[in-house]
Amino acid sequence: MPPMPRPSVSLVIPMYNEELNIEQAVAAAVESLEKYAGDYEILIVDDASTDASPRIAASLSHANPKIRILRHEKNRKLGATLRTGFAAARKDLVFYMDSDIPFDPDVLGRAMRAMEVTGADMIAAYRHDRTMEGFKRGVYTLVYNWLIGFLFGWPHRDINFSFKLMKREVLDAIELKSEGSLIDAELIVKAKNRGFAIQQIGTDYFPRIRGTSHLASFGVVLKILQELVRLYPEMRKKVPREQRTRAVDYAPADRHG
Repeated sequence: MPPMPRPSVSLVIPMYNEELNIEQAVAAAVESLEKYAGDYEILIVDDASTDASPRIAASLSHANPKIRILRHEKNRKLGATLRTGFAAARKDLVFYMDSDIPFDPDVLGRAMRAMEVTGADMIAAYRHDRTMEGFKRGVYTLVYNWLIGFLFGWPHRDINFSFKLMKREVLDAIELKSEGSLIDAELIVKAKNRGFAIQQIGTDYFPRIRGTSHLASFGVVLKILQELVRLYPEMRKKVPREQRTRAVDYAPADRHG
């Protein structure tokens, strides 16, 4: 029998003032996508950057037509940025990676293989070693993982880690509403509540060495908690598989975040 064709992949990269990282991130991503995907696109979502990163991204897009730039005129934070990218994704699988390169994009091959072997609808990675992210952020991560597991009854080892690979039908079946960093938990909880199978795999973690993180401040934590209170009732809802299947079958081609 001839080998099955490799699935196509949409890579979503949220970007805010990443002039020191975006070129290297895209280069590493292209190498991995050309190695493992049947076809691909890279969606760089610029969340109103004020440094040179939009110019660098535009240059990358000019050199490679598979790279598209989506821009917010006002800064809207991580959740809104990812929703913009997810809504524009056109390929079979949708992959999410931060622009500071927190892992080797070559792990995509292992994640695609895990999806094929296990039949999972989503692969969500966790960091083997989180100690390198610093004490304060490490404590935030541990407490947050425990809180989400306690509230929604499904433990996740590293729910906010920016490695999510999913079938596009997952995004077709759910409506994401988070504006901030609750987006990862909302995505996983809603997918699980709609009957999608989620597999976790471990990967090496590369702590940021260039640029400034915008995700570890008390303000970010406060916004997560505010959104969690607002979206908690909706995130608790479970949708029977029959309804979920019909929603996928008849979902419109374009999604609105």
